[in-house]
Amino acid sequence: MNIEEQFNLIANEYDANRKKFIPCFEDYYDNTTKFIVSNLKEPKKVLDLGAGTGLLSYYWYNYFPKTEYVLVDVAEDMLNVAKKRFNGISTITYQVLDYTKALPKDNFDIIMSALSVHHLEQEDKIKLFANIYDKLPDGGIFVNYDQFCAGQSNMNVWFDTYWENHLMNSGLSSHDISLWKERRKLDRECSIEQEIEMLNNCKFKAV
Repeated sequence: MNIEEQFNLIANEYDANRKKFIPCFEDYYDNTTKFIVSNLKEPKKVLDLGAGTGLLSYYWYNYFPKTEYVLVDVAEDMLNVAKKRFNGISTITYQVLDYTKALPKDNFDIIMSALSVHHLEQEDKIKLFANIYDKLPDGGIFVNYDQFCAGQSNMNVWFDTYWENHLMNSGLSSHDISLWKERRKLDRECSIEQEIEMLNNCKFKAV
């Protein structure tokens, strides 16, 4: 299966299992968002890449309800879940789009993403970061909540072992874990150090 098929398959169960899949869920979504938004004025327009069910935009919307949001994902079923989440909110729109090929034509103050970019090959990450840089205005911000590997292969084993042990004791069904193992085959994580270097090379002023 490709990425679109994999995520369409799990769209309805996706949110319910997030806290089980992410050991540091509250830090990951809530506290990180608090840290970022405390340094920002309310943006006019935000682009959420690989938005899925709209979970990241939900956390931002709690702080910036007047902002316009554009949620982009290649998996239409995932966006259909997001539409239910934000039912009746006219400031949130949706586009079924492969963001590796093109970004929406609108102008955005902030471009963000969560648990999506790590699916890309390294050369595609670089192309995306360059496109994002070109898309943002002076002073614009790119925020990437993502999944990374360790800088050293032996340390990566430690992290993977911790994660796998957490999942086995999280209450997830064997079916959920089996689907996770299939999705893991699509992951192309880089290390944090590698991504910082990529972003610096794409002319971001502060990373």
